[in-house]
Formats: sequence, C-alpha cells, structure tokens
Amino acid sequence: MGEVHPIVYVGDPVLHTPCEPVTRFDGSLATLVDDMFASMYAAKGVGLAANQIGVALRVFVYDCPDADGVGHVGVVVNPTLDLPPVGQRSLDPGEEGCLSVPGQYAPLPRADFARVHGYDAQGEPITVEGTGLLARCLQHETDHVDGYLYIDRLPAKKRKQVLRAYEESLTSGS
Repeated sequence: MGEVHPIVYVGDPVLHTPCEPVTRFDGSLATLVDDMFASMYAAKGVGLAANQIGVALRVFVYDCPDADGVGHVGVVVNPTLDLPPVGQRSLDPGEEGCLSVPGQYAPLPRADFARVHGYDAQGEPITVEGTGLLARCLQHETDHVDGYLYIDRLPAKKRKQVLRAYEESLTSGS
C-alpha cells in the first residue's frame, strides 16, 4: 500500500539538485516506490519523482493517459530521456503544473512524443514511450530527477509570475 509522505515544495534544495543513481534494487527501493505511488495518489498527481518526497534518487512513478486516452502506470529507475531530433519533433503547446508548485499552471511547449529508458523496480531494463499527457509526464519527471522544475523552462517573466502567484496563494491561504 505504501505510506503517504508530504510533497516537497519549490525552493527546497532537493528539487534543484540532480538526483543520485539507484545502485541497489532491493526491499528499500520497493518500499520507496510503494510510498511514491501512495503519495502521488494522495496528492492527486499523475507523476511523482522521488525528490518530490525528499529522496534524492533517480526514480519516478506515473499513472496517466496517452494521447489516445489509454492509461499507463509504472515506475522508471535511473531514467534517461530520448526525444525526436529537433527537426522531426512536434510540440504540444499545453499547460503544465506540478505538485511541488501547487495550484500554478503555465503553457509550456513539450515534445508530443517521448521515450524514456531505465529500469523497473527489480532492476530489469525497460523502455517507456508516450504521447499526449504521458509524453509530457515522462519529460516532466525526468526533469525532476535532473534537478529541474517545469518553471525552470519558462521564460523569466512567466516564471516570476508563476512564483509570485504561488507566494500569494501561501499568504492568502488559498
């Protein structure tokens, strides 16, 4: 079932530091994955990286649909992102949000297809390919384990607007 952990918010150094590779595929990793799923579901997210619950390891979980509405659920350990070459890449101009910047959304063009290579929780090699929201999620969560938030990819003015709105939401209690 897993234990629900609090989500770490923007400004915490663990979110802005590249995560360490997983070297042991053991019971503690299985427990972490269970806890990550429980935390993601409790926060009503579609993806969650380990550093979002304060664990600086290259692991993320996801539960989201692709462009055809087909649901995908899984875990990727030590992910590496593979996108189509720039000249062959189509962009999805949609909005993006993040459990670590709650309540804030901004348009952020992302590749409409993404592939991630890594390992499952038992250490077996896997490749996950996605379109639509799944493609966005794979890119977003790989960014997390690399030490980036989606707001880091926004133009400076938009990033400041999102952060200002986030700060205002904290002081207003909304």
